[in-house]
Amino acid sequence: MAAKGTTESVYRVIDVVGTSKNSWEDAAKNAVETATKSLRDLRIAEVRKMDLKIENGKVVAYRTRLELSFKYEA
Repeated sequence: MAAKGTTESVYRVIDVVGTSKNSWEDAAKNAVETATKSLRDLRIAEVRKMDLKIENGKVVAYRTRLELSFKYEA
């Protein structure tokens, strides 16, 4: 049971993939910054997977898959 004065909330979780030519960290940051343009009240980002795009034996992109959660508005 919720404590007096608190409200219960509902959150949605979605997958997003960010990319970067520099690092997995930049890829994650790009994903979050892009998501905030269309989603409000982002709460948590959890890294689920990181991989690389390789062309001709060279790394050309870092990709980070995130689970993002955001609060539904009441």
